[in-house]
Amino acid sequence: MNKAIRISIVTITYNASSTLQRTLDSVAQQSYQHLEHLIIDGASKDDTVKIAQCYQASVPYEVSIQSESDKGLYDAMNKGLIKATGDYILFLNAGDALHAEDTLETVVNTVISSSSSIGTGYPAVVYGDTAMTDSNGNFLRLRRHRPPQVLTWRSFKQGMLVCHQAFYVRLDIARQFPYDLQYRHSADVDWCIRIMKEAERQDLPLVNSGAVLADFEVGGDSTQNHHASLKERYRVMALHYGKVQTFLMHCWFLVRAVIKR
Repeated sequence: MNKAIRISIVTITYNASSTLQRTLDSVAQQSYQHLEHLIIDGASKDDTVKIAQCYQASVPYEVSIQSESDKGLYDAMNKGLIKATGDYILFLNAGDALHAEDTLETVVNTVISSSSSIGTGYPAVVYGDTAMTDSNGNFLRLRRHRPPQVLTWRSFKQGMLVCHQAFYVRLDIARQFPYDLQYRHSADVDWCIRIMKEAERQDLPLVNSGAVLADFEVGGDSTQNHHASLKERYRVMALHYGKVQTFLMHCWFLVRAVIKR
């Protein structure tokens, strides 16, 4: 426990010159800098790589830039899983940002305090809340799905209660579960559930940091492909929770939506 906890941040980019700088700035401004930043680019044709290279030259921690064609977002994320070397891994894509300058410090302090209290090593996951922002990084609202105080893999029956960008996973666990490329928009939901199932199998806790950890830019892939994303999420939920439970839960979602009108 005396070794400084190292965090691997993976940022996936493709023609992201208009959104990447805010993400990079949010990492560079962190008070905690025992980290590596892996930028996995899909052979961008704009200035994305040049922006990343300028960032690489300006920060004291290790920045790795890999630019090559890939099979899509989750294929690129799998490349990040392979390259990462930290104790924990976070996927923070172009346009998204760490919420505050002490976000990584908050996560690490949560790891340390929870490890001391449970005495079983580092927790499998540290998670938190997410702020929704516009393309300029201006706060709009907190995410509609709020993280529960006690999280298990069964929690996602109610939807993805924790945003991917606020979900820090122990790398040794994360590496066991590559993203499933059959899903084009919702492999992150499947991945988080599988991570949490493994945490339960190993009797390792999922710890709520009690803080807003991420800024999520409205208008990402799942927003732009909302219908396809919803269909995929239904398939993911049916896989993990069963077809009957998933059908009944979605019936309740519809009833709840009508009641709220």
